[in-house]
Amino acid sequence: MGVVKKLSKYIIYDEKSIKHEFELKEKKSLNCEEVRNSASMDTFGSEKFKDYFEECPVDDEFLEESVSDEIEHNKSIMKKIYNIPENSDIVYREFNITVKDKSFQAFIVFIDGMTNSSIISDNILQPLMILSNLDIKEEAKDVGEFIFNRLIPFNQLKKAKDFKEIVSNINFGGCTIFVDGLEYAYTADTKKWEHRNVGQPNSETVIRGPQEAFNEQIRANTALLRKILKDKDLTIKGLTIGKRSNTPCAVMYIRDIANESLVREVLKRVKSIEVDYIFDSGELEQLLEDSTFLTAPQIFATERPDTVARMLAQGNIAVILDGSPYVLVMPATITEYLSTPEDINIRFPYVNFVRIIRIIGVAIALLLPGLYIAITNYHQEMIPTNLLFAIEASREIVPFPTVIEILVMEFSFELIREAGIRVPGAIGSTIGIVGGLILGQAAVAANLVSPILIIVVAITALGSFSIPSFSMSFSIRIIRFAYIILGAIAGFSGIALGLLLNALLLASSKSFGVPFLTPFGPITNGKYSDKILRKPMWKQEKRPDYLNTKNIKKQPEISRGWTVDDSGEDGGKDNEEQ
Repeated sequence: MGVVKKLSKYIIYDEKSIKHEFELKEKKSLNCEEVRNSASMDTFGSEKFKDYFEECPVDDEFLEESVSDEIEHNKSIMKKIYNIPENSDIVYREFNITVKDKSFQAFIVFIDGMTNSSIISDNILQPLMILSNLDIKEEAKDVGEFIFNRLIPFNQLKKAKDFKEIVSNINFGGCTIFVDGLEYAYTADTKKWEHRNVGQPNSETVIRGPQEAFNEQIRANTALLRKILKDKDLTIKGLTIGKRSNTPCAVMYIRDIANESLVREVLKRVKSIEVDYIFDSGELEQLLEDSTFLTAPQIFATERPDTVARMLAQGNIAVILDGSPYVLVMPATITEYLSTPEDINIRFPYVNFVRIIRIIGVAIALLLPGLYIAITNYHQEMIPTNLLFAIEASREIVPFPTVIEILVMEFSFELIREAGIRVPGAIGSTIGIVGGLILGQAAVAANLVSPILIIVVAITALGSFSIPSFSMSFSIRIIRFAYIILGAIAGFSGIALGLLLNALLLASSKSFGVPFLTPFGPITNGKYSDKILRKPMWKQEKRPDYLNTKNIKKQPEISRGWTVDDSGEDGGKDNEEQ
């Protein structure tokens, strides 16, 4: 026993573990107004608020204060706003400026990592600290104007009189210079942060067409659209969303095409959003859409500049959010979700052939599993006799009803698809292929499902992959389960009831005042040339009439001038001259 005890000292860790328990204590909210008043006034009992003053946040009223001509007051406010020196990425630099043998105290504030430090050093600090000592032959009547016009050779320089504008500029990558004796500060746009370059689209790939995609920088995205459209009437209205994040946002439209009431409605909705932070256009889409509980998307999201430019040219409105590579376009109808960016670039016979296949794929993805259950359970007389015997023979040893089989296989397929998306790219495609093959083969070998059901689920998956829009694909995948249940309960009658209810819901839904099923329900009067099938390019003379654009015509009736017979006089003269 003694030998065992000695060995246990070396094998078993017998020392008591050190316990470190952390308790998240509840802290009562402070009356910051009382704290500020007590801290600023020499009153009895103000010492008890001394430790709490730093914990009170800077509210909007505090930010709306004007810049003081006393530099010490401005220093204290900026240190309070940015919690200097605790904030390690806030650069605070004091220096002196000499104007006509008179020295002025000054300081600069900016955020490291969001600004171009070389521009700040070469174009702002160096002129203020070195050029101010030169003998400039000009009388300095106003020190502020002298510094603005002569000492800072930077092109994007402004004057700011309140701290709210100053803080907004600094948070967006600018810098601010305070000078003693001036009741305003100088703000300079010196932003420079790391960002992704313009690359290829990931979710909307095409064979023929531009290979550019939006990135996370708002100015790069607006420049891509400017480059494509080159229209003087293209208007970009800048806004900010989020009380704390102040995320830049741009609303784009073509002034002499877009409907004014539509522009006002989009601006109204964007300006009325009140949230603390907003990070992606997906959040903005959910805050702008008409109906939250409708499965079909009501705002079109795309990462392709050519798609947004084409929709702007026909009268839509685009909303770009800084930090998101997806641009929102509204209003959106069902035709946008059934077409691809490549449709406009390929010839008339090809695009209509592809669209027919695509519509068949949508119908298969939506209805095939439900129709299979309805036919096998309720309408066996519709199946040829030999096929019916084959189906019954394959299902003879399967212990589950057809509806359980198909729900299990659909759920398994959705699980494989989700796993393929979440894991790294090279492994994701392998999981999708190997997982589908192994799972299907094992399920059939174990007599859990019938072989014909594997074929139905696979064809349904191929149909769902033919849907161009990721959001619309989600909608159809969700509704498909409802049709499976309806087919299992009432056969064709249940599916017909589901189609009726689904059509009524979609017909009653709107996207910024435009019915979702337009131009089919309601049927529009205009000669819109891009419904289910597309007309030849030279017949696409008008914009969609449901947008009520200012200019409905986008090209003359005869857009191919060479087809008009001008008796060949010009050509004959040119040949004679040669």
